[in-house]
Amino acid sequence: MTRVTSPSRPQVTALRDIALAAYGPTALASVGTGAVTPILALTALDLGATVATAAVVVALMGVGMVVGDLPAGALAARIGERRALLFAALAEGLGMVGAGLSRSVVTLAISVLVMGLAGSVFGLARHAYLTEVVPASMRARALSTLGGVHRIGIFAGPFLGAAVVSVWGTRAAYAVGVAFALAAAALVARLPDLERHTSESGASREAGDGPGGHMTVLSVVRAHRRVLTTLGIGVLAVAATRSARNAIVPLWAEAIGLDAASTSLVFGISGAADMLLFYPAGWAMDRFGRVHVAVPSMLVLGLGMALIPLAGSFGGLVLVATVLGVGNGIGSGILMTLGADASPVRGRAQFLGGWRLMGDLGWAAGPALVSVLSVAVSLGGAAVILGALAWVGAGWLGFWVPRYDPTRDPTRSAPAEDG
Repeated sequence: MTRVTSPSRPQVTALRDIALAAYGPTALASVGTGAVTPILALTALDLGATVATAAVVVALMGVGMVVGDLPAGALAARIGERRALLFAALAEGLGMVGAGLSRSVVTLAISVLVMGLAGSVFGLARHAYLTEVVPASMRARALSTLGGVHRIGIFAGPFLGAAVVSVWGTRAAYAVGVAFALAAAALVARLPDLERHTSESGASREAGDGPGGHMTVLSVVRAHRRVLTTLGIGVLAVAATRSARNAIVPLWAEAIGLDAASTSLVFGISGAADMLLFYPAGWAMDRFGRVHVAVPSMLVLGLGMALIPLAGSFGGLVLVATVLGVGNGIGSGILMTLGADASPVRGRAQFLGGWRLMGDLGWAAGPALVSVLSVAVSLGGAAVILGALAWVGAGWLGFWVPRYDPTRDPTRSAPAEDG
């Protein structure tokens, strides 16, 4: 598999050189999202929605991300990462304004969908930017740090939102979200634009052009269908396992009689273990290779899932949730890193749109699997089966990840078209 390097954008030599540009907007936007997310269901209930309808409203954020992945790739390729990022920050703020002012469930649902679409564009723009400017030798650290900053923001946001809500009421949390979205937009507006590739015509012809030589998302995805149907299946497995973990732990907590406060504490401890590992995970991927993180992450997640039926008390569930947090934490940034490694130089944003779609579909599939399996067998049986599926995913990643890992060959940084 022949790989070539990007000719146009200078690459950084230290992450601190791009810390503000790469991580500042994500940190700000994540805090705002974290402040708003916990009150979406409450807002829906206040507007007269049933519990089931409120759950659908919350799920629309994920739906928006899935629907927006491919268009996000096309948008970033056409107008550039910086402008796409600015658009996404403003659109997210607009969605939060709509949610905060909504007087019907329909208006709230539309606003949440807009927030999901904006989040898709935001994530794609950051992913493409770091893939371009960071060399493969430090790519995993850069992307795991991006994921870590996002997680820290999502973790901190609810605390800030709770403080505001306690004084001014539930809708005040949306003001926090809007303020941080606008702060992210203001920061993006002050950052310099990135260089654009100046000679795309030759590479575009290889991948399949749209009118005027512009590479369409579908032409890029079609040209790289092999990686999306091989390594991409591993992405589905990772994302599905991670989201299934978030669904099954609270269900098991309820099954063993824990109250809401205890369940939240379980999640908090698990989240702390998860957040502490993002930089070591990136360092290990850069130092030892992607497979030495991807496979252990899935094995540990599978172990945690398989142990859930044995957790019959608060202490037992804390232990199991911590195992799951460690498994998730040591895989921090792995999906973005694998996508960056597999992405082509030309049509990168379009490819990453397809790549992120695979991950978001997996994320949506996880809770669905929990639901179906718990009905077919039992909740404990579902946990064991999902643990086994995670181990199967580990084997799949162990086979395919090395074939796209630039740390195994420093001259490789982006794959040629699959044909």
